[in-house]
Amino acid sequence: MTIEIGRLCVKIAGRDAGKKGIVIDILDKNYVLIDGEVRRKRCNVAHIEPLDKIIKIQKDASHGDVARALKEIGIEARQTKPKQVSEKPKKKRKTHEEISGQKKEKKKLKDTKPKKEKASKESSLEEKAGASAKKEEKSTEEKEEKPKAPKKKTAEKKK
Repeated sequence: MTIEIGRLCVKIAGRDAGKKGIVIDILDKNYVLIDGEVRRKRCNVAHIEPLDKIIKIQKDASHGDVARALKEIGIEARQTKPKQVSEKPKKKRKTHEEISGQKKEKKKLKDTKPKKEKASKESSLEEKAGASAKKEEKSTEEKEEKPKAPKKKTAEKKK
């Protein structure tokens, strides 16, 4: 089968695979423009399978014309919703008082953080110093408590 304008075809590759469309325009020997259940876009000829039906439609027909022609056959064309246009939210400018209030809050936070860190460092250093002093006391006590065993002379073993 040849590919011509108005030929009903099925997409066999891509996101719209398995959906039907109509060839609206032949762009060159490898590409055609299709529309219908598929998105209206350029498609590689190798990615479509032509069917037996040919629908009478003009070259570069609008989506509405394609939808009407497909409805006669019993195929429903893809419908896209128009994008809703809404106003962009406007940025509200801050007053001088709000800005100065934020700066004061940041300054308070900065002032409180270092004090807490210094206090925790000092306490941890004191704890470490106290722990190391206790270890030293224990090690000296252990040395004093253990009686020294007399050393054997190696010369006696040789004889």
